[in-house]
Amino acid sequence: MAKLYFKYGCMNSSKSANLLMIKHNYEEQGFRVALLKPSLDDREGKAVIKSRIGLEAKCGLVSPGSSINNYYDANATDVLMIDEAQFLTEKQVDELYKISFDIPVICFGLLIDYSQHLFEGSKRLIELSESIHEIKTVCQCGARANYNGRFDSEGNLITSGEQIVIGGNERYKALCKKCYESLKNQALEKRKYLSK
Repeated sequence: MAKLYFKYGCMNSSKSANLLMIKHNYEEQGFRVALLKPSLDDREGKAVIKSRIGLEAKCGLVSPGSSINNYYDANATDVLMIDEAQFLTEKQVDELYKISFDIPVICFGLLIDYSQHLFEGSKRLIELSESIHEIKTVCQCGARANYNGRFDSEGNLITSGEQIVIGGNERYKALCKKCYESLKNQALEKRKYLSK
């Protein structure tokens, strides 16, 4: 059904793997699927969506501030899928909303950043999507993870800085509320101690 979908989850919750499996299912039924991702995400090589379990597919790259319509052929696309949708601009999500009148548009991404604030793209997707689904994962303690902890090279939780810093398992961990707050308090105490 033609509508705008947003499937979100923490880091390492298999968002890209889910996207690639859904792509496969559509293609098995004869649908033409176009894959896109923001050019900001350069972890796995420029024009590829790759999951941690080894699934991958080529995709188009969407530059910040450019029109989504420049990156796919509307006459040759039955389904449009976007990975790392949190990096889209509000205007780009508005374009996806309009595209979703004609074909399904399925977006995958993070909901919040490391400091518990919505990304611009995610915020607009929450406002416009007709179907919103959480892809769940677990914290290191076994509880449901809700937060994306960003860590420095020494393993300390980072509590301030730029919103967007590209990284994978070496920099981010999915955490539950309790573990996130505990690590945040440890980081703040350490910073206070070192400033004496």
